[in-house]
Amino acid sequence: MSLRPTIDFLLYQWLDAQALNQRERFADHSRETFDAVLDTCERIAREKYAPFNRLVDTQEPSFDGERVMLPQATHDAQKAYAQSGMLSAAQDYDIGGMQLPYTLEAAANAFFALASVSIGSGMLTTGNANLLMVHGTALQKSVFALNEFSGRWSGTMCLSEPQAGSSLSDVATRALPDGEGFESDALGPRYRLKGNKMWISSGEHELTENIIHLVLAKIPGPGGKLIPGTKGISLFIVPKKLVDANAQLTGERNDVALAGLNHKLGWRGTTNTLLNFGEGKYPVRGEAGAVGYLVGEAGAGLRCMFHMMNEARIGVGMAATMLGLAGYYASLEYAKNRPQGRPLSAKGKDAAQPQVRIIEHADVKRMLLAQKAYGEGALALELYCARLVDEQRTGAVAAADEARLLLEVLTPIAKSWPSEFCLEANSLAIQIHGGYGYTRDFPVEQYWRDNRLNMIHEGAHGIQALDLLGRKVLMEHGRGLQLLGARIGATIQRAAAVPELAEHGAALGAALRQVAEATQAAWATGIPAEALANAVPYMQAFGHTVLAWIWLDVAFAALQGDAKQLQPATIGRLRATRYFYHYELPKISAWLGVVNSRDATCADMPEDAF
Repeated sequence: MSLRPTIDFLLYQWLDAQALNQRERFADHSRETFDAVLDTCERIAREKYAPFNRLVDTQEPSFDGERVMLPQATHDAQKAYAQSGMLSAAQDYDIGGMQLPYTLEAAANAFFALASVSIGSGMLTTGNANLLMVHGTALQKSVFALNEFSGRWSGTMCLSEPQAGSSLSDVATRALPDGEGFESDALGPRYRLKGNKMWISSGEHELTENIIHLVLAKIPGPGGKLIPGTKGISLFIVPKKLVDANAQLTGERNDVALAGLNHKLGWRGTTNTLLNFGEGKYPVRGEAGAVGYLVGEAGAGLRCMFHMMNEARIGVGMAATMLGLAGYYASLEYAKNRPQGRPLSAKGKDAAQPQVRIIEHADVKRMLLAQKAYGEGALALELYCARLVDEQRTGAVAAADEARLLLEVLTPIAKSWPSEFCLEANSLAIQIHGGYGYTRDFPVEQYWRDNRLNMIHEGAHGIQALDLLGRKVLMEHGRGLQLLGARIGATIQRAAAVPELAEHGAALGAALRQVAEATQAAWATGIPAEALANAVPYMQAFGHTVLAWIWLDVAFAALQGDAKQLQPATIGRLRATRYFYHYELPKISAWLGVVNSRDATCADMPEDAF
């Protein structure tokens, strides 16, 4: 089954992406140029990624003490991706970009995630460079960002530490001014960093000439003490190999050393590393300490890094989505061809009858429909968020501000909902395969393993829930939640006039009211510990309500474009919508029940009672 028809429908029939060409920034583009980009990425993914997905899973990265080895297929895929121009797809023409809408960039990258998320593409490199284009100096942009966009160098983000994990307040990596006159370095104020960073994707490899690390560290205050909390965190550019102001390698290795490779359940094709900064293995000018250049203002590192983190969170959501769809496509193909069991008749089963394909069994259809509802619904959500990015960057002032705030509210959902429910889709794909799904003879077990990381990746599930209920729905006096409610209300109003959708619209309205009431109930006492004790059930209910809205809007667009005689694709979208409203949306009452009562069953559980 091909992803392309779904992409085309969502882009052109639902999101009206071609209308972006009426904006000055995208005026040179047309439906034809958009399709050409999608064609190219689909071809590269098919030729350079998909055939090697199992290979990179079984031939994990290895380290000989000096070099990290990866299969040749990974080198070839990275080179093909860089040559496609996708690393700088959304950048200006004058720096070698294509000035594509982010909506198109996200859709095109979906093909690579579907083919082999383990090989990866350029998410972190592009995010690293995008951050520098916003917060870096002119020279930092030209030396570091532009060489990342070209594919000459690659990039990482270095936040977590072995002792800190998601608690960035406890970052202990130090950054000290690099001697007298350190501010004179053309690349920015120069510091020496010492510390350790954990879980760094693509932290060491030889796929590119250099690796540009963006590192969070603290500049000690008076008396050499680190400033507590996140306000003391600054952001630094720390290249693996030192470079000059002309972007040429100096021939000197920076004091950044690979301490080890993390051996993961999935995503085995991508190196995941523990890096030591400034341990003295590669002393610079005879001194221990990794050379780093300050980005932006001292103490504003976390604000700068969130530019990359939010982008990465949407990228993780897309990766989770495509893994869910990959499992769906594989199990759908299997169900169409696997004979087993016999049909039920009024008298039960007749053993004399020939076997039927398992897709003819109601429960297998249930599992397939669940996967379709999760995967295609999540894809629509990710592309909707991408469309909001374009609106924020190129829309009129009021529309851009609305898009900004909606993105704030939706980003935790865009990251976490696919990570949870497309993982469930992968589990259902294994179930449809039966015992075979548990073996390496079929790809669905790898899809599950690869997807299990995404609930942890770029901010763990519980952290996203705390962010949603503890900050996002409250910010600007709840205006973001009100904006989202208005958009959902507009869809409900349109659906009310369509007989096939009116019932769903009423159910969505009731769900929206439940979420609003639960938000108020959670914060009724004003005590954060009580409000946030059930943040994850709140996020599950909030996410399901958002996905019910997305499906209703998609169903409306499908009917509008296929009003005379329903085609199989439209019937499929209508049935997926119906499935979501009948089987999934009712779950929110249970989730919100514990939120409304501020249930303390979990929070008050005595440790010794476990």
